[in-house]
Amino acid sequence: MNAKRQIEIFSAGCAVCEAAIARINDIACPSCEVTTLDMNAPGVAERADALGIRSLPAVVIDGKLADCCTSQGVDEDVLRAAGLGQPL
Repeated sequence: MNAKRQIEIFSAGCAVCEAAIARINDIACPSCEVTTLDMNAPGVAERADALGIRSLPAVVIDGKLADCCTSQGVDEDVLRAAGLGQPL
């Protein structure tokens, strides 16, 4: 089985973003494929806008903006409830 949970981290490269990236990578399991997206890269801001991202860092799990990232910062408990760190 090659299925992976897709985790996208939208980052501005700031210290808060870097800390969130490190924490998410610590939580991720072998079933998680974590990708970091730089908001300065072409097309990333448009994707973020389409997903409803309004603040950074933001985490998208399997194509859905994590509830913790809709209006506030990254919340580990909410990310775990969305499937981060849990085998498929």
